[in-house]
Amino acid sequence: MDNFYGEQNRSFQDKFGTRKMADLLKEVIFNNEFDEDNKTFIESLSSFFLTTIDHQGRPTVSHKGGDAGYIKIIDKNTLIFPSYNGNGMYLSMGNLNANAQIGLLFISFETPRRVRMQGVATISKDPALLALYKEADMIVSVKLTDLWINCPRYVPKYERVRESRYTPRTDIETPLAGWKQIDGVEAALGDGDLAKKKNGELCSITVDEWMGKVRAGDPTA
Repeated sequence: MDNFYGEQNRSFQDKFGTRKMADLLKEVIFNNEFDEDNKTFIESLSSFFLTTIDHQGRPTVSHKGGDAGYIKIIDKNTLIFPSYNGNGMYLSMGNLNANAQIGLLFISFETPRRVRMQGVATISKDPALLALYKEADMIVSVKLTDLWINCPRYVPKYERVRESRYTPRTDIETPLAGWKQIDGVEAALGDGDLAKKKNGELCSITVDEWMGKVRAGDPTA
């Protein structure tokens, strides 16, 4: 066995009598390469969850979304995904640029099915990669270290209703995020968002109005 399990894991495995099972699972379900089945599954998804570590050693998790196919596995050990326009905090991107060790959870609530991954991330501004994604700020390239399936036992089954209207697409103008139209936010907008004023998209709403949209599931929120 390698060092995937630490003493903190082993102590609970021994306490609950699961060390043999843990060793078996590590041998049977773990991979350090993408096989065709996992490649097909991951590339079919329109979102995943990303864990990074901040400058204080604290983990944080974020949801990353796009259209199906935006996660691309480019070889047996590497996947890429874009960083799109967001809230300007750059928590995930800043964290992984300083600490390249990341975790990813790929999950389909429609199936349900899930796959977990550990990897080493780098940020790329390669024009050839950026050209694959409309309006991407940068591209994250992840070298796979460990990949394993999780059983779907506790995953609820959902039905997909719609994709996000805010995902950049080549055939339509990307709308301005609803929250960026809140009173007082305009003064902090970047050039790209301010440019949308030319299209008459920038109106003014209150925080309460925007939160009302969020609570109601309004797709323009």
